[in-house]
Amino acid sequence: MVRVVEPEILDQLPSADKAAAHSRRDLARLNVLMRHASFIRQHITKDVTRISDLGAGDGTLLLSALKSANSNIREAVLVDQQRIVSDETLKAFESLGIKPTIARADVFDWLARQSSAPHSAIVANLFLHHFQREKLQRLLYLASQASSLFIACEPRRGPWPQLAAALIGLIGCNHVTRHDAVVSVRAGFRNRELTALWPDTTGCLVEERSAGLFSHLFVARRR
Repeated sequence: MVRVVEPEILDQLPSADKAAAHSRRDLARLNVLMRHASFIRQHITKDVTRISDLGAGDGTLLLSALKSANSNIREAVLVDQQRIVSDETLKAFESLGIKPTIARADVFDWLARQSSAPHSAIVANLFLHHFQREKLQRLLYLASQASSLFIACEPRRGPWPQLAAALIGLIGCNHVTRHDAVVSVRAGFRNRELTALWPDTTGCLVEERSAGLFSHLFVARRR
């Protein structure tokens, strides 16, 4: 199955749109089913004190990952072009002893402004598949320069995830989510595709594999 990147409806809707709000709730449920918070939590190391989420959305995925994490994280940066993080979510981060910061910015501009941080992690959940190869390679390069740990959970491209994506209407997902799920799988990853784009595999411990029933996991950690 050849990788194909197509526009997703949610990316084009205003944050206050009712269909967009419904789709974000759908995504929260799908993240639970795909266990992405758990995959991220398992790879957060004790030396990490600052974590940033690219395309963070409403911030709840990262919050879920950190709720029961045995970590020393003291700051969480939520990077997105739209500001849709609720005050309730910000307070929930604070209750964990984590200072939340909202960075409303283009991800490439934000990454380019970051300096090398040995105790910083970057996560990307259902985000990398939005980019064509050239932009994706640039994003991974910038992320490798700005962090010591990079974790990505993405759709796995293949017949079984494609079938599952076509059936999510059965659990109440709206037309936006139904469309975007199928498009996401076609733009997803398999085998070692992200490893091939990571800029320095010799200086990092790299793990790339299928995760769960539908997902693809990529982790790069500086030695």
